[in-house]
Amino acid sequence: MERPVAGGSQDDRRGPVAAVSTEADEHLIREVEEVAVALGRMFPGLCEVVLHDLRDPRQAIRVIENNLSGREVGDSATELGLARIADPSYPSVIQNYPNRFPDGRPVKSTSIGIKNAAGQYIAALCLNLDVSVLSPVTLALSNLVATDVEHRDQPLENLRDRNARELRRTVEALAAERGATPRSLSRDDKKALVRQLQGEGYFDWRDAAQTIADLLGVSRATVYNYAKQRAGT
Repeated sequence: MERPVAGGSQDDRRGPVAAVSTEADEHLIREVEEVAVALGRMFPGLCEVVLHDLRDPRQAIRVIENNLSGREVGDSATELGLARIADPSYPSVIQNYPNRFPDGRPVKSTSIGIKNAAGQYIAALCLNLDVSVLSPVTLALSNLVATDVEHRDQPLENLRDRNARELRRTVEALAAERGATPRSLSRDDKKALVRQLQGEGYFDWRDAAQTIADLLGVSRATVYNYAKQRAGT
């Protein structure tokens, strides 16, 4: 939301006056007016949408949806509007720049210049997002998704289903990482695999040891023995 410029004619303030309007220009602005209204109604109370008619900078505001700045239809153009009138090469889109409403609320603004077929700016569509409304929401969401730092590196539980199918897939995947099938793994690799499964909580399932034993081609007692031994022994 740029600040409006008040007082005096366009010639008195700066730059040339806007070009004489044509029927095609009016049609284009009416089309953009529909866009402005639709955008404003999509974000009620959150984003102010303003359509500036730059053909008459003294009475530029043509549409204002979600009026958060206190301006009115017929108010004068802003500095950006005057800059576009004076210089057709002025950037057509200025996006996400910081701004403020008259009462001090922080705003994120985007201004889009609209040119006619002759390459002259005849309108500007401006969106002013009231970020003061979003800041508490952002803080609340951050608090909601935050986790305890103490347990961040080592989860206390895994929410996967510990059934035989899941266990079989896991054993086969771990064996494949070692370039082998579960039964063709070396003794040390089988021991390492068993200890990894134990660390990931698979032994909490009642029949896990027997299932692992069948997959590795060893006895259930061997699986328990692997689980008890320290790595490398």
